[in-house]
Amino acid sequence: MIVTTDHGPVRELRLDRPPANALTPELIIELREALTRAPGEGVKAMVLSGRPGRFSGGLDVPYLLPLDRAGMEILWRELYRMLHALAASPIPIAAAVTGHSPAGGAVMALFCDYRIMAEGEFLIGLNEVLVGIPMPLAIHQALSRLVGPGKAERLCVEGRLLPSAEALRAGFVDELAPPDRVIERAVEWASGLLRLPPIALARTRKAARADLVRIMEEGLSTEIDLLVDNWFTEEAQAHLHALVERLAKKK
Repeated sequence: MIVTTDHGPVRELRLDRPPANALTPELIIELREALTRAPGEGVKAMVLSGRPGRFSGGLDVPYLLPLDRAGMEILWRELYRMLHALAASPIPIAAAVTGHSPAGGAVMALFCDYRIMAEGEFLIGLNEVLVGIPMPLAIHQALSRLVGPGKAERLCVEGRLLPSAEALRAGFVDELAPPDRVIERAVEWASGLLRLPPIALARTRKAARADLVRIMEEGLSTEIDLLVDNWFTEEAQAHLHALVERLAKKK
């Protein structure tokens, strides 16, 4: 489910779970392991990419709905552990947002160092509220860190998905590229960082991202039970089942 391609010292980790790169516990664990393994294998920077037109559709709701509380606790804990691995990575990570990136797809991009999105009518955003899931505090804090508290509040409360050009203006992504150049441009960005003095780069990144790491460490210790409770509320279950029905009609 993760395709690895080395571009010199830059390793691309491509999500490859058709059709939408939707997140399951297995995919999340595989990605975390790939993220944590890379620095020890001599990799100097990474690019997280997706399939053409689709970075990630977020959590695989049809897959997850039958899970019991224990299964959902595993899901949320592994998701937070993977986000912590992104935040705490000792080497830079660029998100090559190759297409649509709602919910969990947008969340992964938030925790990377830099975000390059395909230009065009692709959408990105945190639409959890629209499907009955309260916005997790750690994810709201990560967005607020990126776009500012006022804008983060509006985006999280409204659950609106932003077209790529609007996402750039909002600060949700850092630049746009033609769809067929997103990965190439992400590799270029990562390679550019590697021309900087490595010790100064590493120490500055660690200091600059310490708050993001702390957000995830606190989330791991305090939020998992609440996330599971929220998933099994009557409201959330009704909206999640309605979502699954809509997805089934599109097939």
